Amino acid sequence: MKCKEYYEQGARFAKWRAVIKIDRQQGHPSDLAIEETAHSLARYAAICQAHGLVPIVEPEVLMDGDHDLCTAMNVTERVLKIVYGKLYAHRVFLEGTLLKPNMVLAGADCPTKYSPEEIARATLQTLARAVPSAVPGIVFLSGGQSEEEASTNLYWINKLKTKDHPWALSFSYGRALQHSVLNAWKGSDDNKANAQLVLLKRAEACRDAALGKESISANAGSKESTFIKDYKY
Repeated sequence: MKCKEYYEQGARFAKWRAVIKIDRQQGHPSDLAIEETAHSLARYAAICQAHGLVPIVEPEVLMDGDHDLCTAMNVTERVLKIVYGKLYAHRVFLEGTLLKPNMVLAGADCPTKYSPEEIARATLQTLARAVPSAVPGIVFLSGGQSEEEASTNLYWINKLKTKDHPWALSFSYGRALQHSVLNAWKGSDDNKANAQLVLLKRAEACRDAALGKESISANAGSKESTFIKDYKY
């Protein structure tokens, strides 16, 4: 009933976020946790399409933890493969969906710091192994990256993209699009014009990154991390 009401009110897209946390000592995520998460996402997607809505499927592997890039790749690949298996089982029309995943990132407490090129290669390799070519677009979440990291990593992903990566690769950022804007605004109408200018620059930087343009470095954004440990929505 809710989907029908939203459609009648003008909605055409919906989004469902489900999170997966890596904890190597505890053996997380378990196979059962991934299966249940994937099932709920697939059920949601099927219901959306039955009511004319485009489902944005958002399985997020969190940055919490000290796991390395290889572990992040393995877990993200497992999650995406099971998610698409469930979407197929629920007869979801993949051409009528969008995927909103995490970039493949090491944990926030990982002692090794990886370059944007390494992150991009890991992300593209993982997507190539797990995401069907029928999916038209992938819009990344920022997941606690700084504005600069989110823009720069997206730029490198698009720069290294090949014919083996058939999807549009873009962004659906929250904190990495708004962080500097909110700091500039500070809730005051006196700062509104400046905050709008900051938002425009952030949007341009993310647009250029999605197009693989070199110019993103000039407006890449704040270096301040937006990661919050155990963040709850």
